[in-house]
Amino acid sequence: MLKAYFNDDNRLLERPLTAGAHPIWIDLLNPTKQEEAVTEDLFHIAIPTREEMQEIEISSRLYTENGCFYMTATLPENADGDHPIMMPVTFVLAHDRLVTVRYHEPSAFKNFPERAEQADLDCKNAESILAGLLENIVDRLADVLERAGHEIVDIGKDIFHPSEKRVRRRERGFQIILRRIGRKESLISNIQESLQTMHRVSLFLEQAARAEGEDEVRRRVKTLGQDIQSLGDHATALSQKIIFMLDATLGMIGIEQSNIIKIVSVAAVIFLPPTLIASNYGMNFEHMPELKWFFGYPFAVGLMIMSAVLPAWIFRRMGWI
Repeated sequence: MLKAYFNDDNRLLERPLTAGAHPIWIDLLNPTKQEEAVTEDLFHIAIPTREEMQEIEISSRLYTENGCFYMTATLPENADGDHPIMMPVTFVLAHDRLVTVRYHEPSAFKNFPERAEQADLDCKNAESILAGLLENIVDRLADVLERAGHEIVDIGKDIFHPSEKRVRRRERGFQIILRRIGRKESLISNIQESLQTMHRVSLFLEQAARAEGEDEVRRRVKTLGQDIQSLGDHATALSQKIIFMLDATLGMIGIEQSNIIKIVSVAAVIFLPPTLIASNYGMNFEHMPELKWFFGYPFAVGLMIMSAVLPAWIFRRMGWI
């Protein structure tokens, strides 16, 4: 799919791409060979392939070719859930024109054009459009981190204060809590990866804006880089909190297992003396005075009860049960 955007008094308007048209931004979503060829002929650039966009080397993601600046960042799709789709997006600044190539749909590529059409977002050139688009992406990542932070706080309450929330018993199970922690760790890791690639793009774009003499864009991108750095620090703090909660949950599981073993051990100790007494009087010896004694049975039963109650009382006094 090819979307062409045109500058209309510093606003973006989406219009069909016709012969002789001069769009300021072309957005390629799952482009066909024909759409790639049209864009390459119009802007005189080389559209990177999907395989090239997925390269992890910095030199393959940030480079200059024939006066055009190529920048690739990893962005999430469906970031409202715990399993976002992480794929690369390439931004190409080509002689005061912007080209974006992507194979998934981050929400910023829908939200930013809608806002830029309704309000003046200073979309006077390709650099300004790219700066605004990146700002929208960073705002979206900040929202995701904020939501994840609130959910991590809720997990902490379920771990340390389970009685303070009216939740079903099964939702307080440590197995479910471990799954929730794992999902949040995966989400935070994906956002950290996206922020790292965005930080590299901002540094590269700042150099490109300086080379093009775009001081206003350079200041915006510099501020954007500082915001990205702050979000990266926040994501690191959330990641450390997740590690703490994981250790705490595993510790709680260990305590719970120890309590179960303690109960079994105490029960075994309590019932061991009565079992020994019963086994003693169960022997088939001919000469056992208590067998012919009138109070022999009550004596044996009382002795077994006393031998069970006494250890239980001792354990209770020592605080073991």
